[in-house]
Amino acid sequence: MTTTATGYARLPALMATMTGDEKHALAAASTVDVLWVLYDRVLNIRPDGLTDPDRDRFLLSKGHGPAAYYAVLAAKGIIDPSLLAGWGGRDSALGYHPDRVLIPGVEISSGSLGHGLPIAVGVALGLRARGRTTPRVVVLVGDGELDEGSNSEAIAMAARLGLDRLTVVLIDNDSSTHGWPGRIADRFAVEGWAITTVNGRDHDELHTAFTTPHPGRPTAVVAVTNRKAAS
Repeated sequence: MTTTATGYARLPALMATMTGDEKHALAAASTVDVLWVLYDRVLNIRPDGLTDPDRDRFLLSKGHGPAAYYAVLAAKGIIDPSLLAGWGGRDSALGYHPDRVLIPGVEISSGSLGHGLPIAVGVALGLRARGRTTPRVVVLVGDGELDEGSNSEAIAMAARLGLDRLTVVLIDNDSSTHGWPGRIADRFAVEGWAITTVNGRDHDELHTAFTTPHPGRPTAVVAVTNRKAAS
């Protein structure tokens, strides 16, 4: 496992080895800082503990453009960095959408938008039902995904059930089709979620948002990024 300084510095080089999905380069770049802070400073996910029932669960709902995700997994020793150069190939485990069967540490197969948050609600409920109150469930979604109706149901249910081990990280890079009247955070706040809006590139702001207690209710962290600056 790499140290904080050397690991983050390696990410651009690791991502550069993955070619062939350039149309999703901005989507990947918009997530890199959030992913790094989560895996480096927040989540209890270790290369030697990927099947530990008390591990934290990270779900990448924004599954298109997973280059940053793969790079972080490689930098943290969860997957072999030598796999990155061949991603997307016929014999590669690393597809343009993550596959939970093929890639160590990947909790869900994703890419079809709108599924990650409902699945995360189910995972949080399942852990609660089994009496496992330590693990966190963190799901990363894109602002465009909120156009999918399944998310509205999940947002309402999570708050009603008080799923305080659930965190949604919303990458707000202004890519939703219809836009959001007011602030995108209001979509969660009106249902009773704890809400924080941060600079999606500021590691300290992200860390504070991820570690601030929110007893009795789920939390949504809106990470605002600039699409043009992400290239």
